[in-house]
Amino acid sequence: MAKRSLFQEFSKGIIKENPVLCLVLGTCPTLAVTTSAFNAIGMGVAATAVLVCSNAVISLLRKVIPDKVRIPAYITIIAGFVSVVQMLVKAFAPAINASLGIFLPLIVVNCIILGRAEMFAGKNPVLPSILDGLGMGVGFTAALLCMGIIRELLGSGTRPLLSGRLFFLYHRLRTGKRRRVCGSAAKRREAGAKAADSELGARSGIRADAALSDHRGEDPTVCAALFWQR
Repeated sequence: MAKRSLFQEFSKGIIKENPVLCLVLGTCPTLAVTTSAFNAIGMGVAATAVLVCSNAVISLLRKVIPDKVRIPAYITIIAGFVSVVQMLVKAFAPAINASLGIFLPLIVVNCIILGRAEMFAGKNPVLPSILDGLGMGVGFTAALLCMGIIRELLGSGTRPLLSGRLFFLYHRLRTGKRRRVCGSAAKRREAGAKAADSELGARSGIRADAALSDHRGEDPTVCAALFWQR
């Protein structure tokens, strides 16, 4: 029964209580960043990370935070995680940071995150709160992605899921693997060429030694010429 309830806490945010399609929350970033599928995925992943982390911390501190200052406390906790996510995005995904712009730090006042903190995380244990945040984040990301695909397809005429930016990590991994394979093949060719040169040099030396031995006792000029040809 416990496993079923945990699964329900996770799955309700995807379909039954989807924050965008059912609860109509977070419509401002939804309309602003869904001009492309790339931006939609970046916003969804960032919001999901903040949702999960803030729900976990707020659930842990739900008995410590005074009831009168719970909203400022929730906003402070959410702002801390948003700052961490923003710094990580700036460091490792500057293209997403440039695309999202001001809407990345505005996750602090996103109604979805503050609403789940007030309605669920502040009243329930840690594990259900984490699953609730994860489910809401997945539902939010799915809604953003669907809208981003439609808007990019109709507005720009591009193929969102086949764009190079969306799968840049995959192409980078493929390129790195191809470079490693080519590097190994080049090393093998170089080693084979060196071995062939060594064998050729040895054979030439053997032929020169044989020719020099055949001309022993003959003209010393011929012997000297054969020696230097080695």
